[in-house]
Amino acid sequence: MEYIQAFVSAFKNTVNWTWDSICFEVPWYTNYFWGLILISLFVWILEIIFPWRKEQSIFRKDFWLDGFYMFFNFFLFSIAINGVYNVLQTGFYSLGITDKSIALINPSNWPMWLQLVVFFIVLDFVQWFTHTLLHKYPFFWKYHKVHHSVKEMGFAAHLRYHWMENILYKPLKTFAVMLLFGFEPTQAYIVHFIAITIGHLNHSNIKITWGPLKYIINNPVMHLYHHAYKIPEGTYGVNFGISLSIWDYIFKTNYIPEDSGTIKLGFPGDDTFPDDFISQNTYGFKKDKH
Repeated sequence: MEYIQAFVSAFKNTVNWTWDSICFEVPWYTNYFWGLILISLFVWILEIIFPWRKEQSIFRKDFWLDGFYMFFNFFLFSIAINGVYNVLQTGFYSLGITDKSIALINPSNWPMWLQLVVFFIVLDFVQWFTHTLLHKYPFFWKYHKVHHSVKEMGFAAHLRYHWMENILYKPLKTFAVMLLFGFEPTQAYIVHFIAITIGHLNHSNIKITWGPLKYIINNPVMHLYHHAYKIPEGTYGVNFGISLSIWDYIFKTNYIPEDSGTIKLGFPGDDTFPDDFISQNTYGFKKDKH
């Protein structure tokens, strides 16, 4: 009964929070619903004014499908999955395992800016590492193919991914935060909004390299080659960076042979890959022919 109550409570809280966000009844700086919309509109306007691939339509291929993915993965699926994670957390607590009981350090006395910087770096590395796993192992890759089925890049492609990726990403991110901090910094929303903006830009039809900062911050030119149809021989992928590119340069997975932006995207066999939301999200549970 305790676990059922934990699930129901988390589900209701997430639904209420999402609805309150839509109705502007949460602090503006934690309003992810309208924040996502504003960031998306901002990057889309930049795409329209400064298009990298000028022949690409404003309403590119799969524009509306990716838009649906964006809200589904960021809100609808989160509502469903938060109940499950609350049940798991309740189980940990029943075993005497709390957030702070496994934390390696206590950063609560650090300046907030330092907490946020470390939080950002740790989260990004965990995501980079998880991303490499999605490419390296066939079991994970069959789900990650949804993200790589994008044939024309645009901001909303950022959140086009199979819901199973959340099953892998979120526990690792949560465990990393618990292990290091024991909690999220009070102003963690700043990190999340920065990550959303960088992710949107990386998938956008805008040519940005950040100059010398390209060795630290990920960019659209670098990330386009992550989505290339043809990858370097002997690799399972390149440019795995999420917000930061530094991990790729450190671990020698960086690859930018040119910057025309005209390369073919996708993966071998994507000509038979489903092109609708339902089929794409059930694809990974069927026998993979590619």
